[in-house]
Amino acid sequence: MADLRDLYQEVILDHTRRPRNFGRLAGANRCAEGFNPLCGDNVTLYLKLVDSVIEDARFEGNGCAISTASASLMTEALKGKTLDEVQVLFGAVHALLTSADGADPAASLGKLEVLSGVREFPVRVKCATLPWHTLQAALRDEARPVSTE
Repeated sequence: MADLRDLYQEVILDHTRRPRNFGRLAGANRCAEGFNPLCGDNVTLYLKLVDSVIEDARFEGNGCAISTASASLMTEALKGKTLDEVQVLFGAVHALLTSADGADPAASLGKLEVLSGVREFPVRVKCATLPWHTLQAALRDEARPVSTE
């Protein structure tokens, strides 16, 4: 179990140090901002949605290691997903982070499983969920920033 926890920490640190899909997305047709007032994390998510499929996703912002890694992992996972698949993924990740039982074992989360350790630190759950709630706002095309509070 310690080896698995070490691997999860390595993946999170890797996505923090070298976030994937970081930067503004030219041609984005959905955008939303999110803010966590408790720790100051902020994220702007850009999506290129074509025929109900997320063709591309990128993010900008400043945040803690968990928030940055979560956004990086999320943008990797979103590409090529339909809106229905995104909603299933959101539900599975939300359960992984907030439920005592974790995600549904039938849900295929791939690399996103590394976020499971965050559940042990309730104060950090909002850091990990911020990009995901920002995703929901982007899909609804909300102009007002979302907050974890």
